[in-house]
Amino acid sequence: MTLTQFAASSFGLLTPPSPSPLPSPLPRLKATRWAISILKPFPRRKAFMGTLKSCGGESADLDKRKADALQYIQEALPNCLTETDLHHTVPGIGRKIRGKVRDIYEAKDHLILVTTDRLSAFDRVLASVPYKGEVLNQTSVWWFDNTKHITSNAFVSAPDPNVTIAKKCKVFPVEFVVRGYLTGSTSTSLWTVYSKGVRSYCGNVLPEGMSKNERLTCNILTPTTKSADHDIPISGVEEVALEHGLLLVDTKYEFGKDADGSILLLDEVHTPDSSRYWIAATYEEHHRQGLEPENIDKEFMRLWFKNICNPYEDEILPDAPAELVSELAWRYILLYETITGSRFEFSANMNPIHDRISRNVAEALRLL
Repeated sequence: MTLTQFAASSFGLLTPPSPSPLPSPLPRLKATRWAISILKPFPRRKAFMGTLKSCGGESADLDKRKADALQYIQEALPNCLTETDLHHTVPGIGRKIRGKVRDIYEAKDHLILVTTDRLSAFDRVLASVPYKGEVLNQTSVWWFDNTKHITSNAFVSAPDPNVTIAKKCKVFPVEFVVRGYLTGSTSTSLWTVYSKGVRSYCGNVLPEGMSKNERLTCNILTPTTKSADHDIPISGVEEVALEHGLLLVDTKYEFGKDADGSILLLDEVHTPDSSRYWIAATYEEHHRQGLEPENIDKEFMRLWFKNICNPYEDEILPDAPAELVSELAWRYILLYETITGSRFEFSANMNPIHDRISRNVAEALRLL
């Protein structure tokens, strides 16, 4: 099995997508993993609030949950985790590598990945969102556990709500982006290139006459190379979401090779940062009316910035309104609770987050 096929199977496809050329050579997964991914379904979990309801018909329980969550979120606005300096506070770890959202540290044969509250889009940081780092990290931890029957991953432990300890790997410089709908607002999104007249994208032929947010006839792979500043296109689990009233619109996967040559899934899996989610119940009606789908990811924040500035070229961007930041934090929490069936536990924000992370990481490294 190729990495292309794994990406397809994890995304919920029962048949491989049309082949797209990839950089060569790429390691291959054992063919048995394809069979395993089909024969062993994801576990069904009852969502914390049942099937997600559309924004126009939220239950009283969901309204109360949102009100309670927004109180925590608003109190946490001044205390987001924007930067970390564990190389100064935890013995035995190396220098910091600052990513768009994660701060990464080396510790012998392991990596310490700290997911911050930074919100990244348009190849830059737009804002800091309370609890975002905790939600992303814990969402990935859940998905790593529930996709390990498809392929092994680099996850070792999560000693803190914001932290994952992972095996050190040689990362393949490719992100495997799987898309099921003609949508998006960034420069590399499928709708952006399609609206400019492009009909062959990353080896996939797109038919004429499609409209924005329309479902593709089959899911496609549009891999990108990774660079320090942005992702560049190259040629070349819907089921779980739908059970809880969501459409997994697109998502990305990253892979690497560990010291013994095993291919491992890395980084994050099906988080609201790496994926786009829409509410299933209202998708068809919104599309018929030419309306944007109800989403439960950061797309509405992207659109807000695009409407009031040029986020690619303006040197200084306006501050995102606090009410939008709070709404985004709530959507991240709602997605976590809907997918995992677990209640998100708000950490106390009276104590410095960095101090808590330093203590937990130091103890975890001592026990490795």
